Amino acid sequence: MDYKIEALTKEEAGYIGEQINGIVPREVDAEEEEFILKIENETGEMIGGCIATAYEYHWLRMFLDDLWVDERYRHHGIGSMLLREVERIAREKGCRVVTLGTASFMARPFYEKHGYSVFTTLKRPNGYISYSLVKYLDRDTPEYVPSDNSGVRFRLSFGNENDAERVLKGLDAYSEAYVQEYETVEFDKKLVDRDGKFAAGVIADADVGQSGCIDALYVEEPLRRQGLGTYLLKKAEEFAKESGASVITTNAGDWNVGFFQKNGYLLRGELKDVPKGHNCYELYKMI
Repeated sequence: MDYKIEALTKEEAGYIGEQINGIVPREVDAEEEEFILKIENETGEMIGGCIATAYEYHWLRMFLDDLWVDERYRHHGIGSMLLREVERIAREKGCRVVTLGTASFMARPFYEKHGYSVFTTLKRPNGYISYSLVKYLDRDTPEYVPSDNSGVRFRLSFGNENDAERVLKGLDAYSEAYVQEYETVEFDKKLVDRDGKFAAGVIADADVGQSGCIDALYVEEPLRRQGLGTYLLKKAEEFAKESGASVITTNAGDWNVGFFQKNGYLLRGELKDVPKGHNCYELYKMI
């Protein structure tokens, strides 16, 4: 191969993102927008919150990144308050779907009560199962009202980065009983030709001893179908395996899913009509 592998720069990683966004179908030309919500009790103490991102990949999609409720205040409708507000903002922003990820030790039944359905499952190396769920906002779904809705007396408002950190800390404290702490290592590499010109790049990472993930893979258009993408993919898989991962995951659309399937990736689930008129997929490969 007349190319060599080198570390990817921050600017080149941004370039890859821009090029991929130019390839995938889009419903609108909009930037991603993050929302942080919090709920405070009578004394102003934060007792719940969530982080969500709208317009993910220009697909009129709201992604619920994280949702947390203080253990002392659970089962009082606070989680439902947060979820309803996320959906309200999503509709206001023109999003058609809300998607989220959860695990077998977390809140899958809670989301299903609110009209969410599972579209992917994957058994993780440490024994738990991860799920991806979706709710189509343009479909009629009966509204779920908690039997104890006393949490509505608390104040819901927009939060800041400090509030987001509180959400993440709360989730970490809850999850540590189920998920062992692990180190995340990155594999951001590029292929350059003899003149040092960028030809292809991959952005990936691995949770040491757990799993790996291909976040982005891009090959310059004139150089496609020459094995460069497959070469970088294999290198990322080798890196993940050397880091102790037994499975690697990625996302794809109907415009590029065939590439990953040819390289041994299996479908773990399908999200239909996202973006509009297309389907997207989550895939995995045992390594």
